[in-house]
Amino acid sequence: MTTATANRPLDIIISDAPRLADLGRNEKASLISPAVVQGLTRLTDLVLAAAIGVLVAALYIDEPQHAFGPAYLAAALFTSGAAVLVFDLIGVYRELSFDRILKQLPRIVVGWSMAFALLESAVFFLKAGPEMSRGWLALWFAIGLVALVMVRLVLASLVRSWAAEGRLNRRAVIFGTGEVTNDVIRQLEADSGTDIRIAGIFDDRGGNRTASVISGYPYLGGLKDLVRFCRETRVDLIILALPVAGEQRFVAVAKQLSMLPADVKLPARATNIRFSQRAYSHVGSVAMIDIADKPISGWGTLAKSIFDKAAAFTALVLLAPVMVAIAAAIRFDSKGPILFRQKRYGFNNELIEVLKFRSMYVDRCDADARRLVTRDDPRVTRVGRFIRKTSLDELPQLFNVLGGSLSLVGPRPHALQAKAADRLYDELVDDYFARHKVKPGITGWAQINGWRGETDTAEKIEKRVEHDLYYIENWSMLLDLYILAKTPTSLLNGENAY
Repeated sequence: MTTATANRPLDIIISDAPRLADLGRNEKASLISPAVVQGLTRLTDLVLAAAIGVLVAALYIDEPQHAFGPAYLAAALFTSGAAVLVFDLIGVYRELSFDRILKQLPRIVVGWSMAFALLESAVFFLKAGPEMSRGWLALWFAIGLVALVMVRLVLASLVRSWAAEGRLNRRAVIFGTGEVTNDVIRQLEADSGTDIRIAGIFDDRGGNRTASVISGYPYLGGLKDLVRFCRETRVDLIILALPVAGEQRFVAVAKQLSMLPADVKLPARATNIRFSQRAYSHVGSVAMIDIADKPISGWGTLAKSIFDKAAAFTALVLLAPVMVAIAAAIRFDSKGPILFRQKRYGFNNELIEVLKFRSMYVDRCDADARRLVTRDDPRVTRVGRFIRKTSLDELPQLFNVLGGSLSLVGPRPHALQAKAADRLYDELVDDYFARHKVKPGITGWAQINGWRGETDTAEKIEKRVEHDLYYIENWSMLLDLYILAKTPTSLLNGENAY
């Protein structure tokens, strides 16, 4: 930054920045999907409106059997569903504009009124008027309207906070500095509705061949710099703006980028080959070809997170007696702490601290796993042999799941210096780091298919990674449930676990 620029007010500098420049301060904050926010708002409106209708009936109607009778319950569900449908039709959920409460108010009033008009019509045609209290309808209308507005006020506050943290826009980077890049930037900047914010541009052709600023966005380095940038900050989208004609370079770059937890897309303009329209996705108005997808996003991320925490909490409650018994056995068997803490690779190669029940003598613990545990390993205690064989030593990792560093199901996290055939895992398997595109888990597809325990040969770690990548590419909640259901029986086969 020059001295003249350094002395200019911040608002002037920001106003000079391109419209899609990423100016967020919190580069690690996770993305919040607008589709998920909209869906949860629909659900909140539906449940809240129906609950208020039933509650008002319970408090207003003298006879409880009438208040909770089929007429009032049906009316509450019908009107709430109608309200959400009307809100959808008049654009209340169309865009993430919950921060513009004054713009939302007229639509909410109109939509809520139309829902009640539909209810009145249904009551009239079904001749159910004598069974319905007018006082209840009036109270429900007023209280429900106030509640819906209050929901919007809360959402407005949340959206402003999320927007300030940059969590409502997809952070994008572009690899390539040619005409394709300039064309993509022009199209994205012309699209007023895009949620893309560009954090920077990368290209291996650096030095004198590349300016420090390209189309108003900073040039941040080459391919290695891009990989490091994606490891250190949140990147949701990588636009690979390279001509496909340079096949070898394109394939090499695409392979590196496909190991990152981000969507990788090629602008359609980068190739002269034209596909069916169904082969394209769109970023704003720009047609793209998908190279690699983020494995779990949107509703999948939310569903997996909620399930993980609920199931982990339930498991901790149910298994508390077992965990207390194991802790007591470890304490009586050998001196030292009950828990063992080990640094491992987590999501996006981040270092996490994984908890386990201690299974080795304190003076022989190997925190970096530089040496594999083998059959009859003298470092392992008597209790340790049993809990390692049955994987009961992994139970404290349920606390990691509650804390968010682990998932119940996913590729197993490996220690920093874990080796097979005296070589680090990533030296043996080219795609090794692709397994870190999702959060690691306590159990996984590799484990239930027999690839758990000792990895003393290259084939064992290759097979484990192969199964991990299969899981990532085919993830679904049903697959998670299947793996969890199969885990107990797979533990009975402890052939490779020492």
